Amino acid sequence: MAKPLKVPDSVRRALAAHTTMTLAYVDADGPQACAVLYATGAMGVAEGTEGADVTEGAGGGGGGEHGAGGVTTGPGGVAPGPQCAPRLYFVTAVTTRHGRALAGPGGAGGPGGARVAFTAQRDGQEWSGLTGLQGRGRCRVLTGAERAVGWRVYTERFPFVEASDQLRTALERTTLWELRPDWLRLIDNGKGFGHKEEWQRTAD
Repeated sequence: MAKPLKVPDSVRRALAAHTTMTLAYVDADGPQACAVLYATGAMGVAEGTEGADVTEGAGGGGGGEHGAGGVTTGPGGVAPGPQCAPRLYFVTAVTTRHGRALAGPGGAGGPGGARVAFTAQRDGQEWSGLTGLQGRGRCRVLTGAERAVGWRVYTERFPFVEASDQLRTALERTTLWELRPDWLRLIDNGKGFGHKEEWQRTAD
């Protein structure tokens, strides 16, 4: 197995600092995009099996840009480390346009899940200090124990979901998705115009 590249700390912090991503996908009518709320966790790259899930909490408010909401280890009992690949969790129904595209033929049911691109950034930035993320990866529907882990990360990041019985009940019935980035680029003009930091997941 190839040794995975370390995800730069700056990229992790940027992922944890944001809550909204613009998700780009393709359906029968061509390229489309939508905005979704997301929470970020981590998965040990060297786990080798789905049973060794490792999830790093995205910070339920109080974590600042670092989003340190605690650490949860899965059955593998491995704590997240610098080599852990990030995962993004978001909620959307399969009846939405993007949900149908992700879940349709060649989508979440296909090998590896639906291929997507995404960006995350704050509004109202000055160009001299502009920061943002670009990424590519695959989306898939979570069920069973994996959904429980992802749901915990999501509600830690958005505690208002658990605080509202109506909202919690509605979202619990909605599909929870996982996006596994395999390429990430951080743009940070505050470190110099056009400054970039990249991470790419290596093949197992």
